[in-house]
Amino acid sequence: MSTLGAVLAGGRSSRFGSDKAEALLEGQSLLDHAIRALAPHVDTVVVAGRAMPGRPMIADWPASDLGPMGGIAGALRYAESQGFNQLLCISVDCVRLPEDLRTLLEPGPAYLASQPVIGLWPVSLRAEIEAQLTTSDDRSVRRFGNRVGARAVACDFVPPNVNSVADLDRLTDL
Repeated sequence: MSTLGAVLAGGRSSRFGSDKAEALLEGQSLLDHAIRALAPHVDTVVVAGRAMPGRPMIADWPASDLGPMGGIAGALRYAESQGFNQLLCISVDCVRLPEDLRTLLEPGPAYLASQPVIGLWPVSLRAEIEAQLTTSDDRSVRRFGNRVGARAVACDFVPPNVNSVADLDRLTDL
């Protein structure tokens, strides 16, 4: 199956206090780290939620500021238009991933139990996520996954989750 990889990189994070994607770790942006972490697991990597030179602009759907669900919906639309069968997505602060991530999550739909934003979604679920975003205020990736029968996959490796500058500083110490 052809798999599109998407880094969900929306705008300013209220918990982080600034644009998390541009925060630096070891001299590189979190966005650059996330792209490198995702690349070995997919055929193509795109960034959802922002323009990036050299990559197609994947807008959140149906609007920005819907959190990860808007990014996943936009990326699923793009994946479908480009002929991909599935989408593997991560958040912009996933700078390290399990080496066997795709094997863990296949077959989709599935997500990491510790971080539901890290998920493998068949493109056939596009209409389901769009229905949830247009008929409900519920933007929980975990609840969406449960609604469509996705597996919550346990994993010994827990990817870093950067919600504050202190979290970012702890990554530097690893």
